[in-house]
Amino acid sequence: MPNTIMVLNGPNLNMLGSREPETYGTLTLPEIGSMAKDHAKTLGYDTDFRQSNHEGTLVDWIQEGGDGACGIILNAGAYTHTSIAIRDAIAAIKTPVIEVHLSNVFAREEFRHHSYISDVAKGVICGFGASGYVLAIDAIASMLRVK
Repeated sequence: MPNTIMVLNGPNLNMLGSREPETYGTLTLPEIGSMAKDHAKTLGYDTDFRQSNHEGTLVDWIQEGGDGACGIILNAGAYTHTSIAIRDAIAAIKTPVIEVHLSNVFAREEFRHHSYISDVAKGVICGFGASGYVLAIDAIASMLRVK
């Protein structure tokens, strides 16, 4: 069984730290990646942390994770609310996917309340900032222990 958790990040997340820090916090994506890697390591997992602004790239990575990762953490950014292609990629794999959002999307604009991903994800974590990635790693580790 593979012991790598893929952590996939969508559009504009490369701008964390400077982009709307009142909403998304002040940590950069590389800092969040280091935090996730360190936490996963304490549980015996590796991470493969990636970011793309391109929908098709995220679809390719989800498919790749379906073949080689033990779990996927996905912060699809705005694609959460628009991408049927990402939803279908998740539905096509058996690898568990946890949807993560830094902000509480339900306390924001109405259009952010709908996710194309939630119904095919094993769970959703939102509103806990960068800690959401750690919570998602814990969730995947817990799911894998139950199997």
